[in-house]
Amino acid sequence: MKKCFLVVLVAIQFSSKVFGQQPKNLNLDAVAEKFAINSFDEFYALHHLPNDAHFPLDIEKNVQWCEAAFAKRGFTTQRLKTETVPLLLAERKTKAKQVGGKPPVTVLIYLQIDGQPVDPTKWDQDSPWNPTLKEKDATGKWNTLPFEKLKSGAINRDWRIFVRSASDAKGPAMAFIASLDALKESKLEPNYNLKVIMDFEEELGSPHLPLAVADYKKELAADRLIIFDGPRHVSNEPTLSFGARGICEITLTVHGPRTPVHSGNYGNYTPNPALRLAQLLSSMKDEEGRVTIPGFYDGVELTNEEKSVLSKVPDDENEIRKFLGIAEPDKIGGNFQESLQYPTLNIRGLDALYIGDQARTLIPAKAVAEIDIRLVPSSDPKRLIELIRKHVVAKGYHVIDRDPTEEERLTYPRIANFQAKISYLAFQTPFDSECGKWLSSAMFTAFGKEPIKIRTAGGSIPISPFVTTLGIPAVAVPTVNADNNQHAENENIRVGNYIDAVKTFLAIMLEKI
Repeated sequence: MKKCFLVVLVAIQFSSKVFGQQPKNLNLDAVAEKFAINSFDEFYALHHLPNDAHFPLDIEKNVQWCEAAFAKRGFTTQRLKTETVPLLLAERKTKAKQVGGKPPVTVLIYLQIDGQPVDPTKWDQDSPWNPTLKEKDATGKWNTLPFEKLKSGAINRDWRIFVRSASDAKGPAMAFIASLDALKESKLEPNYNLKVIMDFEEELGSPHLPLAVADYKKELAADRLIIFDGPRHVSNEPTLSFGARGICEITLTVHGPRTPVHSGNYGNYTPNPALRLAQLLSSMKDEEGRVTIPGFYDGVELTNEEKSVLSKVPDDENEIRKFLGIAEPDKIGGNFQESLQYPTLNIRGLDALYIGDQARTLIPAKAVAEIDIRLVPSSDPKRLIELIRKHVVAKGYHVIDRDPTEEERLTYPRIANFQAKISYLAFQTPFDSECGKWLSSAMFTAFGKEPIKIRTAGGSIPISPFVTTLGIPAVAVPTVNADNNQHAENENIRVGNYIDAVKTFLAIMLEKI
């Protein structure tokens, strides 16, 4: 099995001839701030729409909003139908003259529009769907400001806008739209064709995306793919990410009595499924956090040279631990970057019965664990899932993929319902690809320095179907602040990062191919 070279590098310097391809009289900083400010009304309108993909009627409103927004910018739009909600494809052809009569290159841009579910009671504002401007005071408390201050012209880059999907990832999508408006006023345009694919089920694992990419291969055909999603490096320096983990999921249910029973009347006699599930899960990892299932890390080998390259990433691990609120990390790798080079086995949720003021003296009927596995390029998700299933069997469980029958309940002492789903694979693009060089040049123009280059990001984005089916290289352009609380309550985007996102996307569209 090939080695998994998941390496993070500080940017490589390219020859100077690739730079300076953009209009010299354009002040990117001034233009980006102007059009970021101009976009805040639309920012509010887009983020005000609930976008949990579990609710298709809400998603339909988001689809309609995006259709109107891109039509306003001269794009044609097409819904790519799936079994549930559609993908939305927007397209605009370049009018720029091509050198030597060659056909223009087509760049496909991926935007995520849906967001994670929310618990409104845990947000420090009236609604997680109302964008709320806040400023941190000397005590570390976030105080609300009038949203209109964003249009006052006296912007504080450290202000933050709190709302679901601010960073993951309606904020970047809105910044891209703002950059299109900046292009129009500057009477400039890319010298390549633009296609934009909008995903409204990313937080569900984009379950229908692989089939849609195959079904609409002609419509999605492109030469390069860029993803406007994800957080910058924790230093908040300009960043490019050349890969991302994939993801697969397991739901593991351990069964006990047919219904919950009284812990006094039946305790010490009736096996407790919550305890058995805890024992089963704890058997999968050692005390340092490493997966103990034989073969789980097969295919991931880091040479001394690769470890040396990883060590050059400007991580401050003391700050990372401080940010996380932990005294000591798991020992999966020698440092933070090395830890990202291995597949994960994460328990993302547990359920049995009640807690707190709802607690009752019962033995649960079942206990459930939701598990996700983050995949690296050397990972075979089917193999990893099967390794875990066999581990459960080896611990004495009769494994099924449904609720047990009455006969099974009376036959097998230990029963586990094991269900798995593969969402998408990892992807990886070489630093020195044409796409990588082009984006590095644009970032250099925008910020006057090479970006930090990340070989593989820790999170997952559903890009592998595009890479494998369409045969195109993919690079992510993350722009949001790393401490954005994505997927959690009080998600936010730093105003300075939003302005920089507009600047970044504008520079990319002005970088000639």
